[in-house]
Amino acid sequence: MHSPVPREFMLADFDFDLPPELIAQHPAAERSASRLLDGRGALPVDRVFRDLPGLLQPGDLLVFNDTRVIKARLLGEKPTGGAVEALVERVLPGNEVWAHLRASKSPKPGSVVRFGDAFDAVVLGRAGPEASLFHLRFPQDPLVLLERHGHVPLPPYITHSDTAEDAARYQTVFARHPGAVAAPTAALHFDQPLLDTLQARGVPSAAVTLHVGAGTFQPVRVEQLSEHRMHSEWFEVTEATVAAIEATRQRGGRVVAVGTTTLRALESAARGGTLVPFSGETDIFITPGFEFRVVDLLLTNFHLPKSTLMMLVSALAGHTHVKALYRHAVESRYRFFSYGDAMLLQRSR
Repeated sequence: MHSPVPREFMLADFDFDLPPELIAQHPAAERSASRLLDGRGALPVDRVFRDLPGLLQPGDLLVFNDTRVIKARLLGEKPTGGAVEALVERVLPGNEVWAHLRASKSPKPGSVVRFGDAFDAVVLGRAGPEASLFHLRFPQDPLVLLERHGHVPLPPYITHSDTAEDAARYQTVFARHPGAVAAPTAALHFDQPLLDTLQARGVPSAAVTLHVGAGTFQPVRVEQLSEHRMHSEWFEVTEATVAAIEATRQRGGRVVAVGTTTLRALESAARGGTLVPFSGETDIFITPGFEFRVVDLLLTNFHLPKSTLMMLVSALAGHTHVKALYRHAVESRYRFFSYGDAMLLQRSR
């Protein structure tokens, strides 16, 4: 008997109609008061995020991404007075950065851009994948200058300028390692009382670090998924986290990834067949048919139509099931994207 040929998915398979008013522009009043769509069973169940401890079992392990969002957006001008907007993608040694630059005319190597009416950056040239980024040198530690003069790099679908609320809420309560230009949004729903409740229930936590890049918002522009080139991001999975996952397996617990970035880090570190400590780049592209080696459950927000993240959640929980969950979320007026509500998914195979 022949096994069925796996279906070849196209970009259009991950599209859905989203009313614009469902795109959350501000966070919920309290982190853990967001809604939670429990999508583990055949039928969706509407819950509140602080119900999470009752949905997990003692012995399960929550894995968080402890990256810290930097104030990566800078406003400046060229010596000619022309406006420049920069989004720092990556901080490099030697006070250098890679950045996306928007200007009426691209600055040339050797030229200077003044940012925040406070400091000058020298343009060294083009860099990064397909030379799509600019290589800049700052006069001192970029992290210090960004914290002082930068703006919170809110996603393109959030229409207001950044405020004090964004500085506080577009950041997880356990953010540690600066380097992300987008928040690991599923983790924004956790506050300290909820973390304490989970710990008391016997659900410990571990951490990975993945510095989320602006590429996470890039649309897929090809119909054939095999032709899409994924952006690269730096991540680290430590020996301590590998040991915590091994201990979870031994006690019969489940690995719960908090967010797609955590899932990408864990599955990247297991690409050789076994989870091992790893520090470096990943451009992993997870689509239906992917063989998961680490993650059993995923907590995630609702993603953009036709996005690589829609493909990832479909790979984990099943394409038909995810489409049905999204239909329910739209009909039930869930809030979408970074400041929106969350969903709990279970690996389908």
